[in-house]
Amino acid sequence: MTGMCYIKNVTTLKLNQTACTGCGRCIEVCPHQVFALEGRKARIDDRDACMECGACAKNCPVNIIAVDAGVGCASGMISEWLQEHNVPGIKSGGRCC
Repeated sequence: MTGMCYIKNVTTLKLNQTACTGCGRCIEVCPHQVFALEGRKARIDDRDACMECGACAKNCPVNIIAVDAGVGCASGMISEWLQEHNVPGIKSGGRCC
């Protein structure tokens, strides 16, 4: 991977669904609706939408979410800025690859 690229289906996001208490905090804090509740447990609904900001992991009261926060968030912010400034070669959705 070169530069600030987002590669589809690659993320550090992990969720221990078995240990989830179903509080819904991850759903509340996620800026991209990555999570959903299913059978009173959180599940990853849209992994590709995750920008790895870390809000879910930091706010999970039972620490069952892990993500390497920072890299995806920075990449997403840079890609969004590039799109807003009509930089050639940047595709919609904040993804350059």
